[in-house]
Amino acid sequence: MDGAEPEDPLASMAHDVAKAAAALVDLWDRTARAASPRLSGLQLCALMIVRVSPGINLTRLAEEVGAGASATSRLCDRLEAAGLLRRRRRRRPNDRREVGLVLTHQGHESVDAMHERRCRAMLEVLRSMPSDRRLHLLEGLRAFSEVTEAGEG
Repeated sequence: MDGAEPEDPLASMAHDVAKAAAALVDLWDRTARAASPRLSGLQLCALMIVRVSPGINLTRLAEEVGAGASATSRLCDRLEAAGLLRRRRRRRPNDRREVGLVLTHQGHESVDAMHERRCRAMLEVLRSMPSDRRLHLLEGLRAFSEVTEAGEG
């Protein structure tokens, strides 16, 4: 025995999945770069979070996007200046100064348009794949999503 340990088959698979996922991420990013207004990945992420959590406060949004409060505030300043986001003061018994974030009509339209562009780009790729491979892809992605959403991955 030469002391070398056998390679973990899951480690090898993880590398293969990462390589394959890069193609999906590239497709995702290309559609974002073609958007009008052009949004960074972080800006789009923030808009999508605010869309599913209307009224979210700046602190929580910063946690969700993984940025500091001041950077997130500047991010929101830019989105607000672009007409995509609005800060709304909320009346809460424990803090009357708290501000909630909501998308504007244009913000909703921008997120919808991005979703449609991504679906069209994905459709073009899926049309080029054999149907059985498409089903395997969907099954695998659903299983992957279930595990990551449960916080196990």
